[in-house]
Amino acid sequence: MRVYLGSDHAGYVAKRALVRRVGELGHEPVDIGPHSFVEGDDYPPYVLETARRVAADPGSLGVVLGGSGNGEAIAANKVDGVRAVLAWSEDTARLGREHNDANVISIGARMHSVREATHLLEVFLKTPFSHDARHARRIGMLTDYEHHRSK
Repeated sequence: MRVYLGSDHAGYVAKRALVRRVGELGHEPVDIGPHSFVEGDDYPPYVLETARRVAADPGSLGVVLGGSGNGEAIAANKVDGVRAVLAWSEDTARLGREHNDANVISIGARMHSVREATHLLEVFLKTPFSHDARHARRIGMLTDYEHHRSK
């Protein structure tokens, strides 16, 4: 599976470790950037490109990292076709996939050690969507709104 990863300066070190781990797990990591540490860089260009790539590549997943992960989740969710979840525990990472069929995980690199962030990502990657009718129905409602922007 292809896994796109993007961050800002706050998530740069963790992203590099996660790129390596994704490859070790047998997936194809695609590092969207940044490709070098630049103090104070902005996350939107990297996160939005990560989200765009995931939305355009069915079956792929994405990882976005920043200080808290909040802004990154908000940015990723601006892209049609993306369902990004902020994971702060094993349960939120697992349920994001299982119940919400999330295709992007957002992790706060200042909230978690690299080891913890790696674990959250591993849980996210190995968890399938449940296909439970109630979850599929809810995702359908969100997708319908996304496509029609109805009130």
